[in-house]
Amino acid sequence: MDARDNIESGILELYVYGLLDDSENRKITELAAENSEVRKEIESIEAAVIDLSSSFSPRLSLSVFENIREKVDFKHRSEAPVVIKKRRTNWAAFLGWAAALLLLLGAAYLYTQLEQTEKRAAQLQKQKSTLQETVVNLELRSKQDQSVMDMLRDPKNTIIALDAQPAAPEAFAKVYWNRQSLSVYVDARGLPDPPEGMVYQVWAMEVRPFSATSIGVLDNFKTDSRRVFPVNATSEAQAFGITLEPTGGSESPTLEQLLTFGKI
Repeated sequence: MDARDNIESGILELYVYGLLDDSENRKITELAAENSEVRKEIESIEAAVIDLSSSFSPRLSLSVFENIREKVDFKHRSEAPVVIKKRRTNWAAFLGWAAALLLLLGAAYLYTQLEQTEKRAAQLQKQKSTLQETVVNLELRSKQDQSVMDMLRDPKNTIIALDAQPAAPEAFAKVYWNRQSLSVYVDARGLPDPPEGMVYQVWAMEVRPFSATSIGVLDNFKTDSRRVFPVNATSEAQAFGITLEPTGGSESPTLEQLLTFGKI
């Protein structure tokens, strides 16, 4: 153990207090004689003890201190020597804290992964629901399309071509009228989208004398890609026509806005 180790170990304080055995006392005495740093440290400790004692009793002199020291030294010579141990790193505590930190980080990571998994599962469930809804809508649309096709192909239908009129020179449409079931379908794929606030209205007409009966308006025209619409049944008609009317339809046709017309 070198001089610095002795100074930092606390053995010099025990030397001053007289708590070392003869062998250790001799070693410290020899070391103090050889090493000025150790000697100064011992003198510093002795001065501190005297200062401390004087704070309690100002009349305590150096000779009194030496007398006390000798008595203390004598008292403890027969006792077992004090073993000065170097401070050791508490590896068990360190490893315990490290393990706790790792456990905390692991728990945080698992929680984050669980949260992300739950979010992903919710997204997948939402996508699944959307897909199922889409499939159902497609199946329904397919059945509706098949129903419309079956109706349009019915040989009992009378097909009336509605030709363009001056209000819409390029418009055209078709009416499928089943005289047995009295059902009427309108194929309006030849009509442009109606202006905002307007709607197409279908009329069953008598030519002589002229009269017109509304058999329906073509709602959802812009959103129905098929553009084939069922309208109200009719039993009597000599012609069919389609006019452009305000939203909700009109009681009688606006002939200035007659877009297509066809006689049976």
